[in-house]
Amino acid sequence: MDNQKEIPEVSTFTFLRHAINILNNPLPFHHKNFERYGNTFKLNIGFGNYAIFSRDAALAEYVLQKNWKNYTKSPIQTKDLAKYLGKGLLTSEGKHWRKQRKLIQPAFHKKHLENLIATIKKTIIEELHSIQTDIDMDVLPFFSDLAFKVVVKSLFSNAATDAEIKILQEVTEENQNMLVKELRQPYLKWYFESFGIIKKHLSRTKESRDILQNIINRRTQSKTQYNDLLDMLLNARYEDGSSMDNNQLIDEILVLFVAGHETTANTLSFTVQLLAQHPEWQDKIYIEYQTILEKYHANLMTAITQSQIAKQVIEESLRLYPPAYFIDRVNIQDDEFNGFLFKKGSSLLFSIYEIHRHKNLWKNPKTFNPNRFLPEHAKNYTSHYFPFGAGPRKCIGNNFAMYEMAIAVSELLLRYKIYPVKDSIEINPLITLKPKNAIVRFQKR
Repeated sequence: MDNQKEIPEVSTFTFLRHAINILNNPLPFHHKNFERYGNTFKLNIGFGNYAIFSRDAALAEYVLQKNWKNYTKSPIQTKDLAKYLGKGLLTSEGKHWRKQRKLIQPAFHKKHLENLIATIKKTIIEELHSIQTDIDMDVLPFFSDLAFKVVVKSLFSNAATDAEIKILQEVTEENQNMLVKELRQPYLKWYFESFGIIKKHLSRTKESRDILQNIINRRTQSKTQYNDLLDMLLNARYEDGSSMDNNQLIDEILVLFVAGHETTANTLSFTVQLLAQHPEWQDKIYIEYQTILEKYHANLMTAITQSQIAKQVIEESLRLYPPAYFIDRVNIQDDEFNGFLFKKGSSLLFSIYEIHRHKNLWKNPKTFNPNRFLPEHAKNYTSHYFPFGAGPRKCIGNNFAMYEMAIAVSELLLRYKIYPVKDSIEINPLITLKPKNAIVRFQKR
């Protein structure tokens, strides 16, 4: 390794000097460092601990896809998040992760998702009726409710009561907010533990697990097949013919709640704001969807897969505002890439937000331009576009999410026009990249 290069380092002093700003929004701090030090830098966070930040798309592709076996999820997922969600697909690693991935993957195959499309569309249309017109409306709470109900209906059909859904949603959101505090204020760990704050959240997690156990019991006792995700998970079998035990099943359901509603709600909220600022794309989706419905009304899956313009708009929204705006990995053995040595146990954090806005990768990267994602341009961006991750650990529900969002945007524009209230789009980087003050105005068509 004669050509080994030193990774530029940001000092602990610099980190602590910006601690308050990092707590509120770390992205400007990271952007400044990327601009100063290049696409990869090392942040000294004190006590001999380092984190390596990168917006090098080639390195991200190498770690996530080409040499993925040498990289594992970080303790943020496997410990911090796992204490609230259990050992589901999102929070597990190694043999357990491979076993669960192989078991669950078929439930999210396009063929199986066809059974859920009617439920997804029906749930979305029911929620769209609650939109109030001609007033300023923050769309994030609306889309959070919509996305959560879509997940619940897709999982359980009508097995969950409104009261149960409300508690499950509350606990999911409370625990995510608590995890953000733990990760960004590690120096308050003693306080969170000593004053029973974490214990209180874990108690709420137990409450949600009890609800899920009751739902599962009611389903297994009913002997009725609904062909929803719960049935698929209950019927799934490992290679030895056994099924998931109840604890594992609940772990996977909790992961589906978090991964299936938070990211979708965020993306729809950003997309609606972008459409408000670019009404010409509203018209394009509206005209395309009307034409598709006239031609394919009886075949919902075909109607959705033909909604190319809606798909492009969502993909551009995911580029500008990726919900998973950081992806973290830890290497199992020493590794080298492009002259940089990564000693085993290094914490690597890839800024998907920066990669998706990198001036060397995208033409006019800050401009909203869904034409980037015309089918004939696909080969231009596959190596630096990671809205759902990449490689074997790529989000298992990416097709489900894209179908849901395409239906939601298309059905929304079939009924309403969207008008901007603000000139800019604000962000709130938490566990996922959330919008802040996502206020627009709707008018009936």
